[in-house]
Amino acid sequence: MDDCIFCRIVEGKLPASVVCRDDLCMAFMDIHPVNAGHVLIIPTDHVAFLADLEEDTGAHLFRLAQRIAAVLPKCVSQCEGINMFLADGEAAGQEVFHLHLHVFPRYRGDQFGFLWSSSISHIPERNELDNVAGTIRRAMDL
Repeated sequence: MDDCIFCRIVEGKLPASVVCRDDLCMAFMDIHPVNAGHVLIIPTDHVAFLADLEEDTGAHLFRLAQRIAAVLPKCVSQCEGINMFLADGEAAGQEVFHLHLHVFPRYRGDQFGFLWSSSISHIPERNELDNVAGTIRRAMDL
């Protein structure tokens, strides 16, 4: 897709600092990192949303993320923890509509954080949780 920035990176039409690449996935440095060592992992084929990702590619993508996360503390001096983040859809904060998983090092006081609003006042009863769990389970054919 010519209008997809990540497809253009995969095709070599845009530069990237590549960590690794194979037939299914590519990992490269984020140009707007949360912290030094911030890596993006993408499928090499254009896939916009998680639901459209082939399961084998998804498994490979997350295995690659796990391997990158395992070495980040050895490669980045300020790495006390790791975040993985995937925004799926505009409402979730996805801005580039080529699926991508962020893997980035964290350290105390790094000024980055996810906000969990204290205004979320609905605490569901167990029966509501059970009903939603059952609905999801049936949709997955489990």
